[in-house]
Amino acid sequence: METAREVFCAKGYTEAVISEIAEKIGIVEGTIYRYFPSKRDLLIEVAEDWYEQMLADYDQQLTGISGTRNRLRFLIWRHLKVIHDDQAMCRLVMGELRVGPEYRKTSVFELNRQYTKRTIAIVKEAIATGEFRADAPLQMVRDMIYGGIEHHTWAFLRGEGDFSPDQAADEIVDIIYRGLANTESTSANAGVNPQALMRLENVARRLERLADTKADTKKSSDRNHKQS
Repeated sequence: METAREVFCAKGYTEAVISEIAEKIGIVEGTIYRYFPSKRDLLIEVAEDWYEQMLADYDQQLTGISGTRNRLRFLIWRHLKVIHDDQAMCRLVMGELRVGPEYRKTSVFELNRQYTKRTIAIVKEAIATGEFRADAPLQMVRDMIYGGIEHHTWAFLRGEGDFSPDQAADEIVDIIYRGLANTESTSANAGVNPQALMRLENVARRLERLADTKADTKKSSDRNHKQS
């Protein structure tokens, strides 16, 4: 798997040949065909192994992260980071496997569904606790996150320019979280009436203006004292 992945990533699917993979690991080409009927079957197995490693890492990392926003941000950032750091493998999956007519019948398709279900599970949990709106459309949220990420990074995968996984993750999670947040529940949980909160903000602004006025008066007084 490691050698096949190395060759596929270096050469691309079309240019990669089974004989080179066999030569690198010191076996005859026919031995590989005993286990993988075609080059495409081998690529699917490589992609499956890649996904399984990522899913195991995701689950391990998520156990130490609390808070809906933080958990969403991690999943979004991790996906962006994978695209940024494993560009060749992402091109193989997105540009080669996904466009194939057999994709939905492969194990890679099912693994990709498991991959995105982590995000849906976090949104569902936030809906159950009242943190997110009850009418949040789960499938649309998923499509906006992963579709947005792929659109944002597609030029990079074509070899055009670069992007920041950290900045993109912050921007995406901010849009998603603000759009789904149950503002009524947030205010109620905080024990603050929206009208009361507005009055407090108005008072704060008046106090700030008063403080600025006093500061200006003091500066003027100091200047007059120095002149005297």
